[in-house]
Formats: sequence, structure tokens, C-alpha cells
Amino acid sequence: MKKTYFFSDVHFGLQERRLEEAKTDLMLDLLQEIKRDGKRLYMVGDILDYWMEYKRVVPKGHFRFFAALYDLARSGVEIHYLAGNHDFCLGNYFDEELGVKTHYGALRHEIDGKTFYIVHGDGVGKGDMGYKFFRSLVRNDFNLAWYRWLHPDFGVGVMDCLSKLSRKHAYSPKDHGENERLIVFANQELLREPFDYFVCGHRHIVKLHPLRNRKSFYVNCGTWIGGTPTYAVFDGTEMKLIKAKTREVLFAESQEPIAV
Repeated sequence: MKKTYFFSDVHFGLQERRLEEAKTDLMLDLLQEIKRDGKRLYMVGDILDYWMEYKRVVPKGHFRFFAALYDLARSGVEIHYLAGNHDFCLGNYFDEELGVKTHYGALRHEIDGKTFYIVHGDGVGKGDMGYKFFRSLVRNDFNLAWYRWLHPDFGVGVMDCLSKLSRKHAYSPKDHGENERLIVFANQELLREPFDYFVCGHRHIVKLHPLRNRKSFYVNCGTWIGGTPTYAVFDGTEMKLIKAKTREVLFAESQEPIAV
């Protein structure tokens, strides 16, 4: 059975050139693996550190990654890209040029008989009203229309600045356990409409955690900007969280977790 892959919070464009090159090399290795044994890929937000798309202009960079995505989509792998709080306005480039399906908000997909609730994690649940207001402004069609009259160098530069502000606001590295906001939200959604896996990113804390009914799982894909880039894979039987560099299994439903 072919596998379904998930990763989030890669933040291409954030780090110095040497680290970006190494991160891209690692990502291309993973995309080749997905091409061999994958059927779906979900990119669960903040893949790019910022993105502002004009009608005929897109930010420079990321060529090798984009070319690999295009090749993966052409091979028959279904690719979904959920916008995060950094790549919050994806436009049409990914859909029309690369064959990648873009989404805003949460997805509910059935995969191999299991129900997946997939969301980046920004602005979900109660509170965080300031960010929710900001998000409503930047994703508003009217505001985007006039913003695109700005010169691309200036407009993309503003997105870069906003990205830096968003990074300071978005998350804390502290793990709050059962009181983690996204776990609380997942448990609330589980009561409304059951699912098997709640897959997210945003918090930069890789985690596989049983939810309230002990049959469903919270899955945080982790981040690629620390020392341990990670991704999640569902093989049709169970979910695993894996180190991208070594392919070592960090967490799996059928085993005790190991130290990250």
C-alpha cells in the first residue's frame, strides 16, 4: 500500500544560504522517496517563510524545491498545500504552474479508511483575536487587490517583515502537555465530529499524542529550522513521525517514543 506523507514549518528562505542549501538537499531526498512509495503529500503550512504573489510576478528563489514539486505532481502523487501564518497568501502559482492544490483553513479527508483533520494550527480555537483580525485583513480580496499595486520589491519586503513579526508572536517552544492549545482544540473537534488523526504544525514541537477517546491521535509534524527536521507518514495502518536525516522513527502508535 502506498503511503501518505505530511510535513510542516520548513520555512524556506529564513536561514543563511548554507543552511538553506542543506535543507533543500534534505527535502529533495524526501521528495524522491515520496515519488517512489507515496500517493499523497500534505504540506501543512509555513513551508515558505513568506510569500506574496502578484499577477505576473512571484518572489525569486526556491527553484530546486519548486521543480521537485512539479516533478512529483507529474509523477502522479497528489499534493496539497495548506496555507500557514507565514505563507498565508498562496495565490494561483502553485495550482496552475506546479500542480499543487492549495487550501486555506482545515481539511477533512478520508485516507485508507481513516478520517484525517488537517490544519496548520494558526488562529484555531478560542482567543488570539489580534492575529485572527490580522489574518482577515491580509486574506481579504479587496486589500490584496490594492496591495498588488505596490512595487513587488517593496511588497515582498513588507511580507518579509511581517513574517518576522509573526514568528515572534506565533509560538512558544514550551510543551504544555494536555493544556496545549492545539490539543485542547483537537479534543473539542473530536466531540463535534469524530476523526482518527488531527494533523497540524505551527507549534514547532514534534509530537504524537492520544486524544480524549484514546483511539484518535494528535500529530504535530514538527519543524525543519531546528536540529531535527521531521515529517509524518501514514502507511495505511499507523502513523509515524520520522527524522528526515536518518529515517529514524521518533514516534509511532505501536511503540514508546524515543528522545528527540
